[in-house]
Amino acid sequence: MAPIPGSGLAKGLAVTLRTMTKKTVTEQYPDTQPDLPPRTRGVIGLFEENCTVCMLCARECPDWCIYIDSHKETVPAAAPGGRERSRNVLDRFAIDFSLCMYCGICIEVCPFDALFWSPEFEYAETDIRDLTHERDKLREWMWTVPAPPALDPGAEEPKEIATARKTAEKLAATQAEPQSGPQPGSQSGPNAPEGGAS
Repeated sequence: MAPIPGSGLAKGLAVTLRTMTKKTVTEQYPDTQPDLPPRTRGVIGLFEENCTVCMLCARECPDWCIYIDSHKETVPAAAPGGRERSRNVLDRFAIDFSLCMYCGICIEVCPFDALFWSPEFEYAETDIRDLTHERDKLREWMWTVPAPPALDPGAEEPKEIATARKTAEKLAATQAEPQSGPQPGSQSGPNAPEGGAS
């Protein structure tokens, strides 16, 4: 059966009329900020203190948009007779967001929790060279990273928290124990009176 001439136009106009009678849901950005989901991938923040310059993030990045420079420093021996150790010191950590495809592989492979997702997405630039964020800028993004969600009430206590709590309890118990030996204000020794006051 051949289609009726003009039926496609009538269907299109029907959709238009239905849409015209409904209330609009357009959010007037930037006057109204969007309500972002908790796991939004906006920009990557760097917690520099946790970075050990293991280079895993740069090696696993499919876009090669992470640039890391470092140098080695010698740490003196902790105890006499010990040997000196060397450690990596971070000189440069930069991410080129004009190349980044926001896959999150760098965050997933980081073994020391140095990289985090921030929901901030308003960092457009007029010059593409300004989209390479050095470590100072990446550190600023850390202050916009939301707190992790609360643990499930039925979940086991994380081993790090359990170990820290046990250590704190032992330290508190050690400090609360009365010191052995003579107490302040008491007399002991050969000149101490026997049997109380006379």
